[in-house]
Amino acid sequence: MTTSLPTSLTFLGGTGTVTGSKYLLEAGGRRLLVDAGLFQGDKDLRLRNWAAFPVDPSTITDLLVTHAHLDHTGYLPRLVKLGFRGTIWATPATDRLTDIVLQDSAHLQEMDAKDAARGGYSRHATPEPLYTIDDVTRTMKLVRDVEFHADLDLGGGISATWVRAGHILGSGSIRVTTPAGEVVFSGDLGRHDHPVLRPREIPHGAPTVLIETTYGDREHPEWSAAPHEEFAAAIRRTVKRGGSVLIPAFAVDRTEVLLVTLNDMKQSGRIPDIPIYIDSPMGVKALDVYQDPSQAGELRPGLDAADLVRVPNLHEVTEVADSIALNNPLHPCLILSSSGMATGGRVVHHLEHMLPDPKHTILFTGYQASGTRGRSLVDGAKQLKMYGHYVPVRAEVVMDDGFSAHADASDLLDWLKALDPAPQTVYCVHGETGAPALAQRIRDELGLTAVVPTLGEKVLLGR
Repeated sequence: MTTSLPTSLTFLGGTGTVTGSKYLLEAGGRRLLVDAGLFQGDKDLRLRNWAAFPVDPSTITDLLVTHAHLDHTGYLPRLVKLGFRGTIWATPATDRLTDIVLQDSAHLQEMDAKDAARGGYSRHATPEPLYTIDDVTRTMKLVRDVEFHADLDLGGGISATWVRAGHILGSGSIRVTTPAGEVVFSGDLGRHDHPVLRPREIPHGAPTVLIETTYGDREHPEWSAAPHEEFAAAIRRTVKRGGSVLIPAFAVDRTEVLLVTLNDMKQSGRIPDIPIYIDSPMGVKALDVYQDPSQAGELRPGLDAADLVRVPNLHEVTEVADSIALNNPLHPCLILSSSGMATGGRVVHHLEHMLPDPKHTILFTGYQASGTRGRSLVDGAKQLKMYGHYVPVRAEVVMDDGFSAHADASDLLDWLKALDPAPQTVYCVHGETGAPALAQRIRDELGLTAVVPTLGEKVLLGR
């Protein structure tokens, strides 16, 4: 009688933070990685992106991607630069969106390195980007598409299946089967009432489950007849005082959700009909993917993709000169610009010009990770460092957390309860304060073993 070698799982990211998700599976002499996210936020987190990878990337045969957000894909080109030559598996929408996200990330890193060299505010004599656009091109050549619900045979008794996670277009939860055990990776889970996408699905259960916990310690606001009233009120009073509203928005999904909401608010007279600018090349490209007829099956029934751009007075900004002109708008307007946590992109130069002026408003619409400019602002910072100097914060800063595309604590528990068979061990990942809070609720309310893993921790699947 022969027995299979145990399958191990090592947590290489997404522990104690909502960034850098990376989970290493070692089974039957094979190494697979689920997600390869970029660490973002505090400097000690960002420095992890530059550290030596814990295993030789050339020994990883397959990389499975849950969705296209940078905290799940942003390290891919770095892995390729370090020697990874395996296959990257992703749904078709994730494939397209990942290309957009990584091209933007590489461009920003190349520009940041050049700006730091010119400005002299880097500690390094010759600042270098983590990776380049050429590295992204090499990375995308390794991507192969996999459809939802298809059993992907990876060889050696290992297989994987994606089901819709309802977080962003193409996002999935992944169930991996090995000769010695099964494990479900939730990926980022969407809300049960996502305004653009079909609801998330429930994968077949497994003894081991990894669940994201971004909002594991909080609940989203209940539905009301006038949703996002704080958001609408902030726009109205800003326009009244002659100012403009800057909305740092994640280019993938958040921009689409905001357009649907802003259109409803304009149609109902809750906000004035002022110009809305999408000042994010990545956001414009992502919007095109959402509108592609091939993605219609992922959209919520009854939603016409064309509705995403049928917003009165909507303008797409692609040229740099037009973006710079928005730093000093002649009339009140709304500017949607990435990134959502104000970590980079065009939103930074808008902040530089708008923060010192009390007539303007900076309106955040999602989770702000520790160490980001967004977190500093919502926590009440009076000054903010950017481009090597400090800028005073006099503009109004407002947070409306009701736009989040992440499941809240109740949503997460509902997803866990629906798994059949029920898990034996649940690992709470991709969270800050949410991870220990949800782990306690899982133990108390579901009676399951729930663990908050540490960075680098290795566990075995099966008994």
